[in-house]
Amino acid sequence: MAAKTPILLLKTKSVPGDAYEELFSSPPEGPEFEPQFVPVLEHRFDEHGMAKVREALQTGSISTAEGSAYGGLIFTSQRAVEAFTKLVEERRDESGWPHLQDVPIYSVGPATTRALRAVPQVPPLQVFGEHTGIGEKLAPFILEHYGEWYKDREVKPPLLFLVGEKRRDIIPKVLTAAGWRVDEVVIYGTGELKSFKEDFTRCLQNLPDHQRKWVVVFSPSGCDSMLSGMCALDERTGRARPKPPSQTIFVATIGPTTRDHLIQQFGYEPEVCAEQPTPEGVWQGIFRFNKTLE
Repeated sequence: MAAKTPILLLKTKSVPGDAYEELFSSPPEGPEFEPQFVPVLEHRFDEHGMAKVREALQTGSISTAEGSAYGGLIFTSQRAVEAFTKLVEERRDESGWPHLQDVPIYSVGPATTRALRAVPQVPPLQVFGEHTGIGEKLAPFILEHYGEWYKDREVKPPLLFLVGEKRRDIIPKVLTAAGWRVDEVVIYGTGELKSFKEDFTRCLQNLPDHQRKWVVVFSPSGCDSMLSGMCALDERTGRARPKPPSQTIFVATIGPTTRDHLIQQFGYEPEVCAEQPTPEGVWQGIFRFNKTLE
């Protein structure tokens, strides 16, 4: 029986089940992988942003009623949903709280959508946009869908976009260019875990040197520590060393933002960039690349 290929997933394991672990442990074809999780980021709620959203919920300012401060919500991260869920749960026993059953909620992909569907709102939230996968596709979807949702209003109600400290601005740019108002509220912050470089290096050292192994990167955060742990970074220049002919460590990124960061910041080109930021997208990219090594 062929040995399983180690794959280091640079993320916190999702609970109760992680879709990456499930897929790579039992892929539809090809060799099985042995997933290991190496958390990169620590997250903290932004109290100022939390207070702003809490007030909007408590005053019913997010609704489809004429004159409401906001007519819809946008989420592009599970962490933003976690912060939002915390606010909802503060008063979950109150009847009708938080009054969002008729408000369109926009989500960038399946993981964020799953988190939103778990928010304890009765009736459940109406979530749209899961199929888009990235902000560049979610933005035009919102233009069409939200425009139809409020087709009887010449001026569309503002949208509330709950974000982290680090985010791309493609969605606000597209929507504001159409004359719409989008308010971004920073609801959480992130920082690299102090232990990440040591944890990652230890995981690599525990794997056989000669065995092929994969590293999946989900964010630009921690890329320098990752490359240092791989001994791929020239500490003097801060740029990537040439890859050795006997290369055994291969890198896949969740999408073009992380890929471009590796290339532009360090001169390191990953072997795979997922076409879709999903477990299936990452697996397909790795599967195709592995075929080229046979």
